Amino acid sequence: MFVTSNVRGGDDPEAQPQVQTEEQAQPQPQRAARQSKEAKRLESSAFVVNEIMQTPENGIPRDLLSRAICVGVIPSELRLAFGFGGDFGHGALVCRKGGNGPWGAPSMFTLYGANFGFQIGGKATDVLFIVMNTGGVRKLLQTGVKLGVDASAAAGPVGRTAEGATDLQMHAEILSYSRSRGLFAGVSLAGAMLRPDHGANFQFYRHVYEPKEILIDGLATPPAAAKQLDDVLAQYSPRGGEPFPVMPQVDTRIQDAKTPAQGSVSNPAASR
Repeated sequence: MFVTSNVRGGDDPEAQPQVQTEEQAQPQPQRAARQSKEAKRLESSAFVVNEIMQTPENGIPRDLLSRAICVGVIPSELRLAFGFGGDFGHGALVCRKGGNGPWGAPSMFTLYGANFGFQIGGKATDVLFIVMNTGGVRKLLQTGVKLGVDASAAAGPVGRTAEGATDLQMHAEILSYSRSRGLFAGVSLAGAMLRPDHGANFQFYRHVYEPKEILIDGLATPPAAAKQLDDVLAQYSPRGGEPFPVMPQVDTRIQDAKTPAQGSVSNPAASR
């Protein structure tokens, strides 16, 4: 934390010093670069989705996308080699508001340990996955979820429709794809670990939000940088998904009526 003075020329000795955070004390270009990193992630994600869906014969089937509740994207420039045969990537996850409404605010995530970079022979590989039901969404909100273990995952079908999809694909919670050198195909992310990127979410929203608060509760207002990805998804899938189930609420008023607080006065009429 830094302290700066708002006294000009020493003519106001009673003026209070201004408290300045370490981030505010950084040069403006440096702060802007940090803030735009997440915006760049969303811009690249929107480009990937649009490029994939522009060719219906080689894209995600529209009827399958209309069933999807969430879409996750890892642009190729945000994917790095990680260990032996594994990769590490930064991505963005967007869900329909309420599960079946318009596309909402994004939540950032990281993906560890997937081998998607080498499965179709290319290094510049974009990765995209779609979440097909509310159970899959809730599993992704855990601190760390292993795809194929904690949540069922499969390589997704490609084409205008999902008519040729296998039974495994149609019942998977998550369907995944990759694109490299113009080739788009279903690719398995089984074994990969997906975790929330809390630091990136804070940089983007300037507020501490849990992924659930962003994706399910809708507490975060999407900044302008999120609009491009939402618009692209709305272009190819304006409606769909399924509503998030309503969690049961305990009526505390009924409990209070049955169990009076200690020290409360009983109803005289009840004792007559």
